[in-house]
Amino acid sequence: MSLGDEDAKRQAALRAMAHPVRLQILSLLTGSSMTAAEVARELGLTHANASYHLRNLLHGGLIVPDGEERIRGGVAKRYRYQGERDRGTDKPRPLDAAGAEAQRALLIAFANELIRRTSEADLTVGSTVTDAELWVTPEAYQDVRDKITEASRALHAAAQAPRTPGAIRTSTTIAMFRMEDK
Repeated sequence: MSLGDEDAKRQAALRAMAHPVRLQILSLLTGSSMTAAEVARELGLTHANASYHLRNLLHGGLIVPDGEERIRGGVAKRYRYQGERDRGTDKPRPLDAAGAEAQRALLIAFANELIRRTSEADLTVGSTVTDAELWVTPEAYQDVRDKITEASRALHAAAQAPRTPGAIRTSTTIAMFRMEDK
């Protein structure tokens, strides 16, 4: 596969994620595979709307089919989130200009999703928040970025299906990037 094909796939994935409903769906599919009907019920969407967003995520290579089940004489496809490790993207790579624009759109979607989630936040049980624009060595940046990536993967690996008894609902938004030197 050429680097151009790889970049096009990554751009399609970033575009697919740059929608708040699709971010919510990815969160749901991190803990378990689900059908369009289950996604629709959990998010209060129509079945058609959930199916539309699932198709976009599937086209972007972010989710994969995870079996089928018979429901009332029909067949419902189950989907699961295909994490970075499953997609073979363990190490972040630089983006071309189109990929960088797609990444910016994704960050804007993250910011909007964070605004939505804060309205449901229970801050009485404790939380952690960091917002900083810092100057650090390239080595320190790489080290912290790798640790944050590892923590993010551990959290994704621990994810449960929505409303699993004993599981708590959390919100995690992580964005770390190098700034242009002005």
